[in-house]
Amino acid sequence: MQPLTLRSFARAILHIDADAFFASCEQAVNPTLKGKPVVTGKERGIASAVSYEAKARGVKRGMTIREIKQLCPDAIHLPSDYETYSLFSQRMFAIVRRYTPDVEEYSIDECFCDLTGLRRPLRMSYETMAARIKADLEHDLGLTFAVGLAPTKVVAKLASKWQKPAGLTIIRGTDLHLYLDQVPIENVWGIGPQTTAYLTRFGITTALDFARQDELWVRSKLTKPHQDIWHELRGTAVIPLEFGEHHAYQSISKTKTFTPPTSDRDMLLAQLSKNVENACIKARRHKLEARRVSFFLRTQDFRHTGYELVLSRPTNVPSVIVPLINTHLDIIYRPTLRYRLTGVVLSHLRGEGDTQLDLFGETLRAERVRRIYDGIDRLDAKYGKHTVFLGSSFPAMQGQQHTGDRAELPRRQRMLLQGENERQRLGIPLLGDVR
Repeated sequence: MQPLTLRSFARAILHIDADAFFASCEQAVNPTLKGKPVVTGKERGIASAVSYEAKARGVKRGMTIREIKQLCPDAIHLPSDYETYSLFSQRMFAIVRRYTPDVEEYSIDECFCDLTGLRRPLRMSYETMAARIKADLEHDLGLTFAVGLAPTKVVAKLASKWQKPAGLTIIRGTDLHLYLDQVPIENVWGIGPQTTAYLTRFGITTALDFARQDELWVRSKLTKPHQDIWHELRGTAVIPLEFGEHHAYQSISKTKTFTPPTSDRDMLLAQLSKNVENACIKARRHKLEARRVSFFLRTQDFRHTGYELVLSRPTNVPSVIVPLINTHLDIIYRPTLRYRLTGVVLSHLRGEGDTQLDLFGETLRAERVRRIYDGIDRLDAKYGKHTVFLGSSFPAMQGQQHTGDRAELPRRQRMLLQGENERQRLGIPLLGDVR
């Protein structure tokens, strides 16, 4: 076993995690919901986010509306308002950047930031910075945040979960052993079930057990990602923060639930076509092309069937992919079944334009189609998403995805300001009631 010999903060890494983010955003824009059990995801028929008041009543993510009503009859079900959640997320990151430019936007509701070396310029300790950032976030956004300060990313992630919700946990390098001894190895960020089972065979059950292993043993038994976690648990920062927009996707997936369930093949193809268009928009934004495309259907009783296509050449153009899906759809489609969800996954991604020229003009034809979609993307940027779309997507584009109670639009879409429309809106959430 190797001893841990550390300074308090060789590096100062802060991890910030919003508490029950989607539900808390709803409570922030509509203060009458504060203190009440709020559940988002009404349009999907399940709980996609749950406020702490609802969690206290036993409601969990993924529960159906029926299950939620049995546990918590007074739960308030709301459609997800991703536009508003995104605005809160952008403001969250902007507030953190008041203190440091080194911010990794890890997900919509959490980030890492590096405070190292800022004590003298900001004239405050790392502990004070962490407390100030947390206070500013909660004051300006009306949400609560769990914050962890530590010498490394892995330990900062552990620290932010130490006191949820609304906690501030500071783990100095000299105190690492006191915290790691209380953390089960499966709770360490980056260690999954298989690695947990493997380490348990060697008597490693806590984060401290792992951190105290000899380096030669770690290097002989584990791959580099887990070797990095070992270093981080010992207080040595080796996993860098990733700045800027994320482009290194292994796959891009788009799914959509709709009601009522349908056995109409044309409608299912339209939903898949819309999925493809959305996935390709993201792929083009990140200048990626897919070599493989998977598509799948989910039945009313939550059974999945899918099929994978291997493309002759990489693409991010829906007019190439949709006809192929149409040709192969009957392999998984059954007219006697009713379906409630479609999905598409673009995989084996590579950089756009990496393909060599060929002798038969396919590359040149693909380049002409790409230029057309460059124009479509510019139109979408100016006038709103799906200003131009494939005819095959038309049945899914017209009207709403859901009927009945699940057809309720998010509050921000129902209450438009003067000059706004369904495609173009100002980047501000609406607070309180708009008459």
